[in-house]
Amino acid sequence: MNNFLQRLLTGTLFVVVMVGCILWHHYSFIILFSLIVGAGLWEFYTLVEGAGIFPQKYLGFLTGLAFFVFITFYSSSVFIFALVYALVASVPVVFIFFFAELFRNKPTPMHNIGFTLLGMLYVVVPFSLLSSLLFEATSPTSWEFYYSPYKLLGLFILVWSNDTFAYLTGRTLGRTKLFERISPKKTWEGTIGGVVLTQGTAYVLSLYFTELSLLNWMVVGLIVSVTGTLGDLVESMFKRSLNVKDSGTLLPGHGGILDRFDGVLLSAPFVCTYLMLIR
Repeated sequence: MNNFLQRLLTGTLFVVVMVGCILWHHYSFIILFSLIVGAGLWEFYTLVEGAGIFPQKYLGFLTGLAFFVFITFYSSSVFIFALVYALVASVPVVFIFFFAELFRNKPTPMHNIGFTLLGMLYVVVPFSLLSSLLFEATSPTSWEFYYSPYKLLGLFILVWSNDTFAYLTGRTLGRTKLFERISPKKTWEGTIGGVVLTQGTAYVLSLYFTELSLLNWMVVGLIVSVTGTLGDLVESMFKRSLNVKDSGTLLPGHGGILDRFDGVLLSAPFVCTYLMLIR
């Protein structure tokens, strides 16, 4: 099977499963994204081990997964309360990693602790924030909520659109390197094409997903284009520093979880913060 066909089949299956689980039910979202969070976190820790650092893989994995499940499970009530409770509970948990390192007898203990926590910040927190997009209040003054996954689905559509349009524009018109030291193939022309055409996608979304106004969809599209591109560069910087091409092999033709979600990981905190501020 050639690489293009492999990428097409994997990408199609990936999108179908993602969209289906997001639209179906809150619980299907929790199950799918728990798998994604777990795989992404394990992938991060495995990559770091290649640099001679020894993160607390099992403790970090279990703690990160518990944080995500708690946030997403209770987001159906009041997301901000669930987030506050989880963050408060996380304070003593953070110091457990310091205590645990005493018994490991591994080199570079502070690096081990730091990268264990960085994995949760980089992978778990962004995915946890996504659950804030899954529910709508029955009225502006109501504390009752109903499942409405269209803002989350719109976010993913914008991320995929930006990636696709930037790639196609860059392949067709790209001449001026955007950040050659980190990603030699990215160009300013591709990046600008991604921004402009993603605004078109935002317009189309506003016609069907009326949870947000046209202006807000366009702002979200702009946030996604900027932070998603930076997220891609951050992921490239991370892999380049570790001298690896892909973060993993879980998705044939696409690399690993971190490769596939690099734009989401860095755009989600900014998009979710913006949408919480305008409520």
